[in-house]
Amino acid sequence: MTEQTLAAEPINAKKEDLYSAKPWQLVWRRFSKHILAVISLWFLVILALSAIFAEFVAPYDPFKVERLRTMAPPTGVHLFHDGQFVGPFVYAMERSRDPDTTRVTYQPDTSEPLPLRFFVAGSDYSFFGLFKTDIHLFGVEGGRRDQINLLGTDDLGRDVFSRLIHGARVSLSAGLVGVAFAFVLGLTLGSISGYFGGWIDGSIQRLMELIRSIPTIPLWMGLAAALPVVWDPLIVYILITFILALIGWTYLARVVRGQFLALRNEDYVLAARLSGASEYRIITKHMLPSMTSYIIAALTLAVPEMILGETALSFLGLGLRPPVVSWGVLLQDAQNLRSISLAPWLLAPGGAVVLTVLAFNFLGDGLRDAADPYGQ
Repeated sequence: MTEQTLAAEPINAKKEDLYSAKPWQLVWRRFSKHILAVISLWFLVILALSAIFAEFVAPYDPFKVERLRTMAPPTGVHLFHDGQFVGPFVYAMERSRDPDTTRVTYQPDTSEPLPLRFFVAGSDYSFFGLFKTDIHLFGVEGGRRDQINLLGTDDLGRDVFSRLIHGARVSLSAGLVGVAFAFVLGLTLGSISGYFGGWIDGSIQRLMELIRSIPTIPLWMGLAAALPVVWDPLIVYILITFILALIGWTYLARVVRGQFLALRNEDYVLAARLSGASEYRIITKHMLPSMTSYIIAALTLAVPEMILGETALSFLGLGLRPPVVSWGVLLQDAQNLRSISLAPWLLAPGGAVVLTVLAFNFLGDGLRDAADPYGQ
């Protein structure tokens, strides 16, 4: 057996494995080569799990007020004490008041390290309504949990990190639920418009133009003034999510309509029609799968748009309101320069929004390239 034959065998085996791979395996192989997309996927998975298990991940109750820890800076995590390695720990914060400016200041008490531990006892909470427990993911050993504030505290002494984790649940769910509604509307109406054409296409296009012509800011200002303050926050959340979906479905519908107009005269569509396939089967089994990459790109762009919409509206006071905890509601504490200059850590929810939007965009790029049937 020659050297050329031996070198060709691994190549042929690799090609054979490639040709026999299932579609999802090919998609995953392409996706795994996109480093930023893989990192974004892991980031979003961790963020989603943290939001789902927010009571367990957050070290405190997000509504617990600590009058003696207002505007406390982030607690530093250390590994060495007096030159010796003791593992992760924090120092207690001593509160004092400046006699000249009357401003409250905090200084670490470096005399005693407070070790950090996983699965520590803290405040009670109900785990998905199944049972009550007091176990939290991390905290200070010895029951002194109130000594760690990874992102500082707000003007009422509430832990910003705990509120950020609970706010992720509302902001992410608003984006995902809104996109789910918009996905159903956009995919259905866009495919009908592009496939059938004629007066059906014209009617749907006029409806889309009407919705897109409505000015959103005056609409939200009118809704904010019309919604009673005594309404349950859950009802307000559902209403805002539904309205975001009604406004956001038009973009996906335009993308789907344009692709259907280009695909409805393709040979495989004509062959399916001549073979007696129903219109529903042609749309769902032949045309929609061929534009998977376009749908994925549109969806991954729609999710951050929904999150940004909820955050912006809540930040302006036109969306969700306290006591609901969302990233937009948390950013209301950083609406003035005084708060930003004295407590810049209150901008942490804004950083979370930026990272989440970037992660969705990178993930969308990776999925679009991986799902492209013409990609290599």
